[in-house]
Order: sequence, then structure tokens, then C-alpha cells
Amino acid sequence: MAVRTRYAKNREVSLAYQVVGEGPRDLLLTTGWVLPIDSFWEDAGYRAFVERLATFSRVIMWDKRGTGASDRLSPERLPGLEERMEDMSAVLDAAEAAEAALVGLSEGAMLSAVFAATHPERVTELVLYGGWGASTTDDDCPGIMGAEAGQDFIEGVGTAWGEVGGLLQLWAPTVAEDARMQDWWNRSLMSGASPGAAVAWLRMTAQMDVRAALPSISVPTLVVHRRDDRIIPSENSTYLAEHIDGARHVELPGEDHLWWVGDADALLDEIEEFITGSRGGRDHDRALMTLLFTDVVDSTARAAELGDRRWRDLSDAHDRLVRDQLARFRGREVKALGDGFLATFDGPARAIRCACAIRDRSRELDLPVRAGLHTGECEVADGDVRGIAVHIAARVGALADGEEVLVSSTVRDLVAGSGIEFADRGAHRLKGVPDDWRLFAVTRA
Repeated sequence: MAVRTRYAKNREVSLAYQVVGEGPRDLLLTTGWVLPIDSFWEDAGYRAFVERLATFSRVIMWDKRGTGASDRLSPERLPGLEERMEDMSAVLDAAEAAEAALVGLSEGAMLSAVFAATHPERVTELVLYGGWGASTTDDDCPGIMGAEAGQDFIEGVGTAWGEVGGLLQLWAPTVAEDARMQDWWNRSLMSGASPGAAVAWLRMTAQMDVRAALPSISVPTLVVHRRDDRIIPSENSTYLAEHIDGARHVELPGEDHLWWVGDADALLDEIEEFITGSRGGRDHDRALMTLLFTDVVDSTARAAELGDRRWRDLSDAHDRLVRDQLARFRGREVKALGDGFLATFDGPARAIRCACAIRDRSRELDLPVRAGLHTGECEVADGDVRGIAVHIAARVGALADGEEVLVSSTVRDLVAGSGIEFADRGAHRLKGVPDDWRLFAVTRA
């Protein structure tokens, strides 16, 4: 999906925005903290989230002033709510949207709520996900932090900026150990704001209180939250729903605060039904398939050792090798993942033999490769695959040692009688996946 970045103007400030889709209604997506819109397209899950919204609306996304591709500001002059509401109006005007559904995510929910209360003539529906009324806990409002704890957290973020993968334990615990997600998270936040600006945004957020605006919201409102959200307690959604007249309140299972992580379809179903009256956006086929994740072992250290040019040549040779073996064993490449691949097969034995061939051939390049496999039912849409089976396969791959080809018990059971041999690697708890899983290393294929 080709997307162009455009600019709206609010006096002297330029605000970056993008428009995705051509649906019958306009939807303004306002996210939290400093995540920039350009980074959305670098993560398959986030891209799928936006593209699902675009099946039933014309999605308008924007970078708040001081973040992303919008004009950067010094940390000493971050905007107040009034200026930020003017920015929202400017973006809507530039996108030629007289009115729109507002979807506010995390801190963006607070801004969207105040805008809806102040400019109801421009808002058709209001959706608040992961939001809260006031940041500091008191007798009236659950809040998200105490003053001392909040200050310690903010200072810690400023010190660790550029190496904030650990924050995923709060924002998205089910993917917190995923090295690729950690890398994306670090790069996205760094491109979204400088360390000083990021800390200033958190300090400003820690002082936000929009409780006085909630009773004035008159547009149809959906308040949705995940029950075990690690960073914004779900009691905050109850507070919002109780103080917005007629608000619909939905609590979903899950602990991830990041909206596109975890069961994103459940959240999208609620948003689509609230805005359109139906859940017609899914157009997915389901199929049983074997998923293969490959990964170059210690690729970062090897790249540093070789230098950019030699590493690029070696990486290109590795990619050609992988694609040759996928063609040989009739696998389908889903996507390249930087230093690895995700591929699918309609037979687990061929998937195992392909993984072993990739590992063995990569030795000729002096490039160790590990692999993980799982068989399960997946959703297939627009060439991508989604579902719990994908998460299981990724977790299995992450647990493989060295040049190991590691499979789930499901795969081992399905290839009984094939002559493929395994060594039992014991039971493991896979992050974000229920129950213990028994894993097996391929010893002969």
C-alpha cells in the first residue's frame, strides 16, 4: 500500500500526516507518546492493524508536534491541550475531513476525549483505547502512577534512551523477549523523539488530567481496554465509562498495552462494529500449515566484525540460498525478517528437511543458522499469516540453540514414520502462549 506523507500547517508549525484507504467515513488515529507514523509500516503487525481500519474507513494518521516527521520543538516548549486540539483541527482540514471518528490510543485517548468534548460538530464517534482520566492516583480516580514512582520511571527512560527494549515488559509483555520487536521499538522511539523530548512528553503526560471534560462528551463513545494491561490499569477504563454519558465499555482479555500486539483482531472487531454497526472487515482464509522461522545466529556481532559492505554481500548470498531451498522444498516465503525468514509449507516433513538444508548450506558461507517450526491453523490475508500458531513458531525458533532445528511436539507427531529423528528438549513455557510445550531438536532428516 503506497502511502505519502503530507503536511498540515497550524500557524508556524508543520504537522506530518498520512491518509490510508478510501472508505466511506473518515477516521483520525491519534497514538500515544512519541511513536512516529513512518515506523508503522516497518512492523507487519502494525501495518495489518492500520490496513484493517482502512477496509471500512479513510484513515488519517499524524505525528504530534515535536515528534516524528512533524516540526521538532525544544523540550521546554511542548504544547498544551489547546494547541494540540488546534493541531488536530489543522490535520482534519488538510485531509479535507469535515468530521471524523476519533480513535485515541493510550495518551492519544486523553487528547481525543478533550477534542470530542470541545468540538462535537467534528466528531462522529469517539473510541478510547488504553486511556485514563488523570495520571496521578487519588481517592476519586485510579490513575497510573504515584508522583515518586512516576519520576523514577521517567528518569530511567531518559537514561536508557536508545536501549529501551526492556520497556516492552510493560508495554507489550507477550513480545518483550522478541529481539526483532525490541529492535523495532528502539528504532521507532529514537526516530520519534530525542531523549529530552521523550522525557518531556512523559513529564507532561504525568500531569495530565482531563476529568473535567468527560461529562461534556456528547458523541457516541466506546471505551475499550485490556483486562491485565501492565502499564495502564483497567480500572481507568471503568472510570472513563462511568463519567462519559452513555459510553459503551468493553474489557478484552490480554496484558499488552500496545494495540496491535496480542489479539488485535478482537480490538479491531469492537472498533469496526461500533463505528459501522457490523464486523465485516475480516476477509481472511484459514488453513493448516507448517510455519518455519529461520534466524542467523549472532548476526549483529558478525556484521560488526565484517563491516557493512562484506556483511551486505554475505547477507545477500544467504537470502539467495534460503530462497533456493524454499523453491526446492515447495515452501512459500511470507517475508524476510532482517537476518531471517518466515515461510510456510503444506507438509511438515518438507518443512523440516528445508530447515536442515538451509542450516547445512549456510555452513558453506560460515554463517550459522537456527530454525523453529510449528504446525497450526493460521489466518491468511494479503499474503501474510496471523494467529497463535505464528507466535508459537516464533517462540520455538527463539529457543533453538546454535545451529539447532527445533520443532514443537505437534510437528514431531505429524511426521511419525517419516524417518526423521529427534532428541527430546523437554517442556518449555512459551512467552504469551498457554500451557507448557514439549520441544524436540531434529537429529536426522
